[in-house]
This record gives sequence, structure tokens and C-alpha cells, in this order.
Amino acid sequence: MSSLVIVGAQWGDEGKGKLTDYLAEKADVVVRYQGGNNAGHTVEVDNEVYKLQLIPSGILYPEKKCIIGNGVVLDPEAFLNEIRNLESRGIKTGNLRISDRAHVLFPYHKKIDELSELKRGSDDLGTTKKGIGPCYMDKTERIGIRVCDLLKKEVLAKKLKANLELKNAYLKKIYDFEGYSYEEMLAQYLDYAEQIRPFVEDTTVLIYDAIKAGKKVLFEGAQGTLLDLDFGTYPYVTSSHPIAGGVCIGAGVGPALIGKVIGVVKAYTTRVGKGPFPTELFDETGEHIRKTGKEFGTVTGRPRRCGWFDAVIVRYAARISGLTGIAVTKLDTLSNIPTIKMCVGYRLDGKIIRDFPASLEDLEKCEPIYEEFEGWGDIGNITQYNKLPTSVLRYLERIEEICGTKISVISVGPKRNQTIMIDKF
Repeated sequence: MSSLVIVGAQWGDEGKGKLTDYLAEKADVVVRYQGGNNAGHTVEVDNEVYKLQLIPSGILYPEKKCIIGNGVVLDPEAFLNEIRNLESRGIKTGNLRISDRAHVLFPYHKKIDELSELKRGSDDLGTTKKGIGPCYMDKTERIGIRVCDLLKKEVLAKKLKANLELKNAYLKKIYDFEGYSYEEMLAQYLDYAEQIRPFVEDTTVLIYDAIKAGKKVLFEGAQGTLLDLDFGTYPYVTSSHPIAGGVCIGAGVGPALIGKVIGVVKAYTTRVGKGPFPTELFDETGEHIRKTGKEFGTVTGRPRRCGWFDAVIVRYAARISGLTGIAVTKLDTLSNIPTIKMCVGYRLDGKIIRDFPASLEDLEKCEPIYEEFEGWGDIGNITQYNKLPTSVLRYLERIEEICGTKISVISVGPKRNQTIMIDKF
């Protein structure tokens, strides 16, 4: 493994958490490098379900070092609640570390997120209203407050006062919201600081030293390629970079130190929120996939939009992140569907295209070109690749052919033992 990056190669919710949990057994360090508590990773172990948001999926292995990198925006309240929930279930968190360079999320970020979405009306972006975007905005505006600032009382007091004066004025003028008490927020965040202090470290040093020492480092992304700020379906995207390139900035590691990159995809396609979705299903098959696959958001509970596998977007993700392998999850969800379809290209203005367009207006007009495959029965108990039905193998081989990337991992159910490893890491 040395260093292995796991990215979502669709619109998120691909099953990255399960794969990270599975591979973490052989890793020494697990690093989360972008996003915030707007991401949800679900891991099932011994019939126990763990829903993680900020904390890396490797936390279920007490001996592993888990790191929240500088590219993550940290909501202290959400983080501490997640810690308490894990510890109440017997999960140790002593090996968890937070980057001192990570930016801190405040209540005014969440309020601005909420009110701006309301103001957009029918043109809303479908955010989780967790304040992630506004926090990243402060980061790029260079007024953000970092974890290292949080731990210094005088620094926090000065920066929070300046920010709160600005945010309160903005909230009042734009949204007629009275704002927040500086004294109350300062006291609250000073308390958070003392609770968080034991976890804080320069994580760039930890990661670098681990790689140089030959230890196995696993980088865990949130969201998916099609939600990337630059390469996703803009503006219906997240505010960070879920692609493999985001690791360098979000964890502080040079590109030459990155080894393999695995793109995680569902055997079908889902997305949450608004935006074009060429293969979306509005019929009984779509509803069957939603119910069978339990396609409801981990963070919001919103039902996910479901559709056939779109090889165009996965091929695009493979190119953007330089995928060295693909992990296909939820093959079992498609069981007992007589005929399964795969989108292999788009028809746009009478022409066939094979590459993903930048323009949402163009994507909206794209008609999927489908190939059909014979369905398969229950596969949840199969543990070897060559034991899978011929129809499954043909489906997987076609994914490899179109995307130009080999399949390295297959998941046929939510449990750890329902994972078929084709390649060794």
C-alpha cells in the first residue's frame, strides 16, 4: 500500500467508508483530507452500524493513527459529539489527531448557509446547511480562524471579534437576522479549544514521517469527483476538492509521495440535490434500487436520486484523478433485475460524445446511449471473483473496457466479509 488514495468517482455516497474501513486493517495511518461534517460514511461491522462524518473510517481500529487533515473544515461541536458517540460504544479515539492548520467552523457559517439557501428559493443549491461553503469562503478570503488560532486565547478573541462584527452586520443587512453574542461565542469556543487541544498536532509531519518510514498511509476522500469545485457539475458541487489532487493540498503531502489511487463507484449511479443526471430513473426500477440499496443520505436523510451506471462520468473521473484501480460497490443491489443497462456515451445535438461536458446546459440535453446486460440472482454470499455469475463478469469487464481502468475491488454487501479483493494493497 505505502500510500493509497480512495476517491469517489461519481457524485458521492459510493461506499468509500466501507472500503476505507476494510483497507484500514492493513494500514498504519488513515487520513481524511477535505470536506467537513457534510459528508457521511457508513460502516457496518459485526451487525453494528457506524455513521461517521468528520472522523476517518479507520477509527474502528484502535491501533491505527487517524488524522483529520488541514483541508478539512472542523465544526468543534460536531466533532466532540462524534467523539462522545464513538466512546459510548466502546470505540477508542486516543490515536486521533487534528491538523493545527484546519479551519474552524462557527455558528455564523451555518446560519449564512441556511439563509442563503432560503433566499435562493427554487434556485437553491441543495446544500446540507452545515456551513461548509461559508467556512471555505472565509478561508479563501483570508479571514478564517484555524485550529492553531483556536488554541490561543488572545488570538481567538481578536479574530473572532473582527469576524463577528462583519458577520453580524452582514446577517442583519442581508437577512434581517440579529446576529450572535461575541461574549457567548468566545466562551463556548474557548471551552471547545480545551476539549480539542489533546488531539491537535502538525499532521503534515506525522504523514511525511510515516511515508518516509515505509508505513502504509491511507487517504480517505469525502464526496465524489462530480462534486469537485473545479471538475464537478458546477455550481451543484461541494466547496473543496474530492479528487486525488486534493490530497496534496488537503493533507500537505507532495505528489511524488502518492502511490495508488482507487476510485469507488456504485454498480449504478446516485446523486443528492439538484443538477443534471443523464441516467436518472423515474420508474419502478429506480424506486427498487433506492429501497434495496437504502439510498438515503447519511447526513440529511434525503432520498437519493437513482439511475443506471454512467460509464462516461467514471471514465472522466479515472482521467481526472489518474485512477490505478476501481472499486465497484453494491453489486448486490442490482440482483434480481432482469435486464440491466449501462450508459456508454451521450447523444448531444445529434452527435455522439464520449467525454463529460463542462456546460450544465449541454449536460441537460445529453441523452444516454445504453448497452443492455443480462441480470443476475443473489450474489451476497459469493467470496471469490471467478465464482460470480457470467452476467456479472461481463458487466464488470465492460466497465473496465470503457473506463480504461482495471477493477481492483468488488463489494457484494455491506459487511466486511462481503468484499472481494482482486488486487493486493
